[in-house]
Amino acid sequence: MHPALQALIVIVVGVGGCVGYFFLSNLFLDKVLFPARGPNAGRNTSRANMIRPWLFLMPAMVALGMYLAYPVFATAWLSLNRNGEFVGFANYASMMSEAKFWESMRNNMLWLIVVPAASTAFGLLAAQLTDRIGWGNIAKSLIFMPMAISFVGASVIWKLIYDTRPVDQAQIGLLNNLWLKFEGGIGSFLLLRLLPGLFVLAVLALLLWAAWSLLRPVLAGGAKGGWVVAGRVVGALVALGIGFEMAVWLAGIVTNDLPYGQPQTWLSQPYWNSFFLMAVLVWIQTGFAMVILSAALRGVPEDTIEAALLDGANPFQIFFQVKVPQIMPTIVVVWTTITIVVLKVFDIVLAMTNGQWETQVLANYMYDKLFRALDWGVGSASAMIIMLLVTPILVWNVYNARKEMR
Repeated sequence: MHPALQALIVIVVGVGGCVGYFFLSNLFLDKVLFPARGPNAGRNTSRANMIRPWLFLMPAMVALGMYLAYPVFATAWLSLNRNGEFVGFANYASMMSEAKFWESMRNNMLWLIVVPAASTAFGLLAAQLTDRIGWGNIAKSLIFMPMAISFVGASVIWKLIYDTRPVDQAQIGLLNNLWLKFEGGIGSFLLLRLLPGLFVLAVLALLLWAAWSLLRPVLAGGAKGGWVVAGRVVGALVALGIGFEMAVWLAGIVTNDLPYGQPQTWLSQPYWNSFFLMAVLVWIQTGFAMVILSAALRGVPEDTIEAALLDGANPFQIFFQVKVPQIMPTIVVVWTTITIVVLKVFDIVLAMTNGQWETQVLANYMYDKLFRALDWGVGSASAMIIMLLVTPILVWNVYNARKEMR
């Protein structure tokens, strides 16, 4: 059968089946089970209306049970078994004894720190700037365009950007072509040392200021509520952790000897190659963050901005002290949504490095164990670890969504 005809049949049967289910189930409910006639017509109508929502939800609940709930329980059971024999937490112990697992955890933590922060920051910056220019809608379309590309497609594009050829061959990788333009003169000093050093120093100062702003109400006793205090302390620790990383970068920019004139194998350089992989996901997720935050910025009441202008606030003060506090719930939702994507990142690492050169992440580690080593116990255990990391963030997102609705 031709694939197009097969797809058409599937669509017709699928849509027709849904329509038939809802029509026939309503007919059975109203005409057979609880008919709206006779002395109990009113009671039957009330009962039918109570059952009807569950009748409509039934297909979705069955599908979720088959394709979501059952796999979770099955995976949890597999993680406690080895070769059909119950072994308890032995698979977890075996997994935690492997260096690759801890490499995956370390890289995932690095991704969690960098990607949500960079994507949200760039998205917020793009949302603010594109709303202030005449061709802002065109700019938004260009920034959002990577969202239409699959992770594997984006990985192929960026793998070409990072491509490396031998010294005696023409470089097709954009990054190496740019790198070979530098020869160690004044231009190299300005573009590779001074400007990056100033940028990293500015980011470091911003992070220290953010950490102090979060901790100041706690130290002064002005922060009320255990969750608020805990959130501020955790936020400050994250800011200080990233600040420490920035300080290490700054020292490296100042002191490192750069190999001018030599093509670099960017994806095989430990530590830095993880950042080259992160750039792909930041490039994709910035558009998502921009769209959500742009809508939030447009929802900021104009009277608060006018009041700030009358008080003599400059554009930076209006943005950071008026707009950002009012859209903070949206920023948190964007941040946590990207965090969930990061915890499940797999395609980019598989397509670009396959976890080599110390770039392994949890999802790729799980794939290696399940489908290459055929170690279903340890692979299922790593899947449960990913689920345990994702679940609190999902609960937090649902809680915030319901809080916003109230």
